Amino acid sequence: MAITSRDVARMAGVSQPTVSRVLRGAPGVAPETRARVLSAARALSYVPSETGRSLATRATRRIGLVADDLTNPFYPELVEPLRDRLEQAGYRALLVSDRVDDPVEADRLADGSLDGVVLTTTEVGSALPHELVRRGVPCVLANREAAGLPADTCVVDNQLGGAQVAGLLASLGHRRLGAVFGPASTSTGRDREAGFRAALGEHGIPLRAELVRRGPFTHDAGRAAVGELLGLPAPPTAVFCANDVVAMGACSAAAALGVRVPDDLTIVGFDDIAMASWDVFGLSTVRGDLTLMADEVVRMLLARIADPGRPAERVVIAPALVLRRSHNAV
Repeated sequence: MAITSRDVARMAGVSQPTVSRVLRGAPGVAPETRARVLSAARALSYVPSETGRSLATRATRRIGLVADDLTNPFYPELVEPLRDRLEQAGYRALLVSDRVDDPVEADRLADGSLDGVVLTTTEVGSALPHELVRRGVPCVLANREAAGLPADTCVVDNQLGGAQVAGLLASLGHRRLGAVFGPASTSTGRDREAGFRAALGEHGIPLRAELVRRGPFTHDAGRAAVGELLGLPAPPTAVFCANDVVAMGACSAAAALGVRVPDDLTIVGFDDIAMASWDVFGLSTVRGDLTLMADEVVRMLLARIADPGRPAERVVIAPALVLRRSHNAV
């Protein structure tokens, strides 16, 4: 026979509602009573029913983490602190990695099985976050933004990060610059490009069209793009890459062609994923604090769950250059 909360109540000498309050972590229970209940629950190996708890509280204690690009190491590095923060707050994180802009996905995310949703791979024109907001599902956008959406958002200042890279390359004396930008359909790709271009203009450095490529945030895209740039009659002396994975592809292209990094070519990435610090890369890059991002995202999501009508917030995290050994002066 399954152990119930009533069995715990009898052993602890308290009422069943008191057991429920203790196991929910609710306030207003004397420390001695709380200790008796927890001791009885351990002795009986009692595990609360999540289904029953959900019916009683209309809360599932589950949060969906939506990411559809898990081949990019950046996203596991963001999901991990998000999962940790949610666990500390008493929530389970469920990873959703299907076709996240499929209309059917909105039905799944809004079916009542989740208390809230964190979106990490939103594109500028994504319909999913708009649909979640319309349906009243608490959600927060992490790392990216969607156009015209009144939703809680936490992003790195990507324009400033792009400008920081431009300033670094200008200070090193580079004037023939290449760039492999990310998709314009993403706020990260759009804003990093905008910041880089604007800062180059302030330094009086042109960004020639023949030295610019654009593609997905993948190793293969970086390798192909920089392979083309290095095959030009007058190749660039430095390349700014849309993210670290693209920059690693750029390093692969240079190695395949016998081009030395950084002696012959400076390469700078963006994100500072863990692999960027590996000795084989030693990648100079831009860092956004993902631990801070996770803290802010979970704070906003829990506040949204508690107060659905609160004004939307936009938190911007300051980026920082991380200088390793993939950059050099001309």
